[in-house]
Amino acid sequence: MPPIVKNIMDSPPGEAEEFRTLLDMPGLRLQQIVSNGCASGDWYDQKQPEWVMLVRGNAVLRFEPGGDVLLKSGDFLTIPARARHRVESVSSDAIWLALHFST
Repeated sequence: MPPIVKNIMDSPPGEAEEFRTLLDMPGLRLQQIVSNGCASGDWYDQKQPEWVMLVRGNAVLRFEPGGDVLLKSGDFLTIPARARHRVESVSSDAIWLALHFST
């Protein structure tokens, strides 16, 4: 039986931020995040670094300290472990890839 093909751009409309795990193995977790226009509000302070890519849309990440980082479709960055951050604003069509990994 051949593998099932899925598309990262598939995102059912919703009213809340949605997380879908695409790959989960020791030391590595890849997620699709569909923001549906919902900013995070709460601060993240994660134990592991996170590589994120904004696949579609626009967003503003706020770092404390450090200020705002503006993102557009195709932009990516690595957020170091323990870097306090949150999604300050995000477009309604935003889709992210988030890779949490161990160093």
